[in-house]
Amino acid sequence: MKVSNMVGRTGKPVANQFILTGNDGSETFQSYSSVIAVKLRHGFTQLDSHYWDYSVTTGKYRNQFLDETKQETQSKIDSGEYILTNLN
Repeated sequence: MKVSNMVGRTGKPVANQFILTGNDGSETFQSYSSVIAVKLRHGFTQLDSHYWDYSVTTGKYRNQFLDETKQETQSKIDSGEYILTNLN
């Protein structure tokens, strides 16, 4: 597994926002000590039911990680494309 800081708009690493890349190709977004989202290699995505929309900062980097807006994420949750579960 590889851990790296997310990179902000300035091109510099952002403190406390991490991407964990698994040997299987999965990616996990962690904000501080909480796992927010997991993208599995085959396209399946899980979001933490409690922390996925925890704060403005978490939301900003969640949107960057998923490459979509909060409204698009909510739509995918509502349709069942994204699964809310306990990731922590």
